[in-house]
Amino acid sequence: MQLKDLFVTRDVTALLEETHSQGEELKKSIGAFGLTALGVGAIIGTGIFVVIGKGAGVAGPALVISFILAAVTCAFSALSYAELSSSVPVSGSAYTFSYATLGELVAFIIGWDLILEYGVSVAGVAVGWGGNVNEFLQAAFGFELPLAISKSPSEGGVFNVTAVFIVAVITVLLTLGTRESATVNAVMVVIKLAILIFFIIVAFSAFHSGNFVPFAPHGAAGVTAAAGVIFFAYIGFDAVSTGSEESKNPGRDLPIAVIGSLLISTVLYVIVAIAAVGVAPIDTLTGSDAPLAAGLREGAGIAWAGGLLALGALIAITSVVLVIMYGQTRIFFAMCRDGLFPRRLAHVHPRFGTPARLTIGFGILISLLAAFVPLGAIVELVNIGTLFAFVLVNVGVIVLRRTRPDMERPFRVPFSPVFPIIGIAFCLYLMAQLPGVTWLRFLIWLIVGLIIYFAYSRRHSRARLEAAQNKAALESS
Repeated sequence: MQLKDLFVTRDVTALLEETHSQGEELKKSIGAFGLTALGVGAIIGTGIFVVIGKGAGVAGPALVISFILAAVTCAFSALSYAELSSSVPVSGSAYTFSYATLGELVAFIIGWDLILEYGVSVAGVAVGWGGNVNEFLQAAFGFELPLAISKSPSEGGVFNVTAVFIVAVITVLLTLGTRESATVNAVMVVIKLAILIFFIIVAFSAFHSGNFVPFAPHGAAGVTAAAGVIFFAYIGFDAVSTGSEESKNPGRDLPIAVIGSLLISTVLYVIVAIAAVGVAPIDTLTGSDAPLAAGLREGAGIAWAGGLLALGALIAITSVVLVIMYGQTRIFFAMCRDGLFPRRLAHVHPRFGTPARLTIGFGILISLLAAFVPLGAIVELVNIGTLFAFVLVNVGVIVLRRTRPDMERPFRVPFSPVFPIIGIAFCLYLMAQLPGVTWLRFLIWLIVGLIIYFAYSRRHSRARLEAAQNKAALESS
């Protein structure tokens, strides 16, 4: 085995041709609006309903600046995602981009890590969905579901039925069709945006400018520390690129969706942050698991706001489960189609036009995880995989500009390679701030992945088998 064999790349033209393979062709059914809604659906979830309180405790009213800093950090990587997803409109996101630019081994590593990140995220968010069901029922009707069916065994329950229920519903929806899933997600996005707009209007009607003094009680360090926390509320725009193969017009729609979803979310985050600080003191926001509802209840005197905001959180989390699970199935689909996992799993249902087998398989595995594992263990998922993906996408833009300078690029990152390098620097800085246990988990999962790669994936790799066939054909001729 030669070292260069580990870094064999997939030709971009060949990747595009394979999207039309019989039995492995996804249905093109999503437009710019649907893709943008997917991005907004993934970004605006528990973050905007919960993270404001956590960020306010670190930065104070300067939380507003922290939201802007976090958005700027994401913006450079978003530009790189926009270029690669429009240039290589193939299912798989950062995995596929890495395969076309940095080689098979690097692509497998990032794909393997993203499978874990997305899967554990879906399970964790599903458990959070179950918790918000009880919050909504308590706020709206004054009762809660029994502990036995709303918590995992280690938390005093028997079986988390609510978490399994939402995963099952999303699994069925994703199996039936991407267009149907995107339509449902778009409806949920509109509803949760309407609820957030309601919050903004009411909060500004009871606005107290004195709540902004002192503006930055913990100085610049507090602002940057809060930005590090808030950064992860923006993760999700990358899920847009997993739908590139199902886009009707990827060259136009994907850049609009990637950049548009990040821009819409940023504007909304900043306005909500200003409204939240203006309507209630910082102590009110930091002392509640539902800071927006607490702000309206104590700052504006609206007791029933808790029920409405709990409903908004429930809808927001549902759309996150849908989009993140969608992204996970498309990444694994791409890896199966490339032969790194069994190719039969990449079979597309002839009627629904979706990878039904692997979608149902992931639904079962995630349901089991969500049913029996406590939220505290699930949410210890690390962000290192996502940041690592951002790094590779930025590197991919630089590499592909040099190796394929004449390739058609519907969208181009401005000031390349400066912007991608800035994106890389931001991501590496945040990775360096992650605790040692995060790096340990990353290394353990990486070792397991490498064992699978060398034991199975490398021998069944579509790129490697095709290269061997081409070499044998040349030698025989």
